[in-house]
Amino acid sequence: MLFSPLSLGELELPNRLVMAPLTRVRSGKEGVPGPLVVEHYRQRASLGLIVSEGIYPTPAGRSYPGQPGLVTPEQIAAWKKVTDAVHAADGRIFAQIMHGGRVSHEDINGGHRVVAPSAIAVDAETRTYNGKQAHPVPHELTTDEVPVVIQEIVTASRNAIDAGFDGVELHSANGYLLHEFLAPNTNVRTDSYGGSPEKRARFVIETVNAVVEALGANRVGIRISPEHNVQGIEENDAEDVRATYEVLVNSIAPLNLAYLSILHADPTGELVQDLRARFNGTFLVNTGFGDITTREEALSLVSDGHADAVVVGRPAIGNPDLARRWREGLPLNELDPSTFYGEGAKGYTDYPAYQPA
Repeated sequence: MLFSPLSLGELELPNRLVMAPLTRVRSGKEGVPGPLVVEHYRQRASLGLIVSEGIYPTPAGRSYPGQPGLVTPEQIAAWKKVTDAVHAADGRIFAQIMHGGRVSHEDINGGHRVVAPSAIAVDAETRTYNGKQAHPVPHELTTDEVPVVIQEIVTASRNAIDAGFDGVELHSANGYLLHEFLAPNTNVRTDSYGGSPEKRARFVIETVNAVVEALGANRVGIRISPEHNVQGIEENDAEDVRATYEVLVNSIAPLNLAYLSILHADPTGELVQDLRARFNGTFLVNTGFGDITTREEALSLVSDGHADAVVVGRPAIGNPDLARRWREGLPLNELDPSTFYGEGAKGYTDYPAYQPA
């Protein structure tokens, strides 16, 4: 089943392996992906679907030095070279639209004001162009500013289609802006965007609807990570988590999105499978941030009916031909985690395809 075709939106995937959105920070200070980025994605076109690294929709939403954007004409033109190369290699690629929210710094985003649902800083340091610095206290978005941010995400999504992407994935996971609105410890608002699960989910629901209106539902997916407590997120109350994500999924299910992607340590558990049933559409799972997904796990998740496709990260980093290797049971390349982030080809485009001894 893992290597059988899958319909996703208007796409027909040749297999059910999806490359996870992977931060690799190879796009320079201007956020413009170059030839190295083109080659990296081209090499991995045999995966059923590629989801790009998180791309910022506005300079204020940039989280990392070297992260790419979809804002300027130069960035859009550069991504067009990526998508052309992937399509020429018979691949399919979605752009992950990622507003970093409070996970940013003025020395990363060009001096723009860092924004979030509430004025609560990430209690950690971040790597900036001027060394490690503490995350700043973000500006709490006003009710009038919220639609402006949604429009920035819509514009970047349109830019993604102009750049040749087959669709977009809205990043509502891993502690970035959309996830910050969902989590009770990062959203302590008392207006219409905070307080109850229904109000905390409102921003994400409105964002999804706005992007669907602009692109069509078949070109829009969403990624969520309930109970994934990273970057200061605290979703520890199981009842609140269930209520929040039920509201979210119940609200977006009628739109018939291209897919729902969930990152969770227990993808076969009651919470994840209940959300899948509520969504009632193409369902992707990613089994963890710290644990590497194995071939056996991926096979069983699909064959046992727990997911339609499996999202994989590090195996796709180290093996551009992962689909072939897993289909034929071939050995994998050894990963070098020291090269996950940084510059240059090492650990990025120099992992070889399988060659028999």
